Amino acid sequence: MLLLGLAGAACVLVSVRQGWARVVTAAPRPLPAATVSVRGQDLVPLAGALGLAALAGLAAVLATRGLARRVVGGLLVVFGAGAAVTVSLHLGTAAVLAAAAGAGGTSSSAGSVTGGSAAGPGGAPGVAAASLAGHVTMAGVPWRWAVLAGALAVVAAGLLVAWHGPAWPVMSSRYDQPAAPRSRPADAATLWDSLSQGVDPTDASPGSSPGNSRR
Repeated sequence: MLLLGLAGAACVLVSVRQGWARVVTAAPRPLPAATVSVRGQDLVPLAGALGLAALAGLAAVLATRGLARRVVGGLLVVFGAGAAVTVSLHLGTAAVLAAAAGAGGTSSSAGSVTGGSAAGPGGAPGVAAASLAGHVTMAGVPWRWAVLAGALAVVAAGLLVAWHGPAWPVMSSRYDQPAAPRSRPADAATLWDSLSQGVDPTDASPGSSPGNSRR
C-alpha cells in the first residue's frame, strides 16, 4: 500500500513540474520569435499541492492506528480525487496564455521586442504579451494522463487504508509512554510493623514504602 501511494504521489509531483505547453510570441523583424515553456505547476497548481498532501498522509499512516488510520485513508482518497478532477478540467489557449503571463516569462520576452510595450494599460505586465502570442503548442508527452494515473493510485491506496488499515501492524511499543511501575503488595506483618512505627502503609511516595520504614 505504501509503495502504491508513494509511486502515485511521486508521479503527480514529477509530472506537474514538466513543460505542458509552449507559447510562441511573434516579434517584429529581424528579431526572432520568443518561445516560453509553461509547466503543469503553472496550469494546475492545486494538483502539486495535493500531491504533497498525499505524501504527508502516507507518513501519517505509519503513526496512526484504529479509527485515526481510517480517517487518514479517507483523506488520501480526497487528495487523490481532487488531483484527478483538477487535471481533468479543460485547458484551453486562454488558460495557457494566462499561466505564461503569470509566470512572467512572456512579459519579459515581449519587453525585449517592443521596449516598454510589455506593460499593458495601467502598467499590468503580460497584457501585451498575451496579445502578441500567435501560437500555443501542447507538449507531446501526455503529462496530464500521468498525473491522472498517479492520482488514481493515491485513491486506491487511500481505499486500502480505510478498509484494511486498522488490521495492519502499528509502530513498536517502544515509542509509547512507559507505564508507571506497580508497587508490590506488602504482607500483613509488614503492615502492622509500619503502623506501630507511625508510618502510613498506603503512602506511595518514594522512600515511604513499608520496607524502608525500618532503620
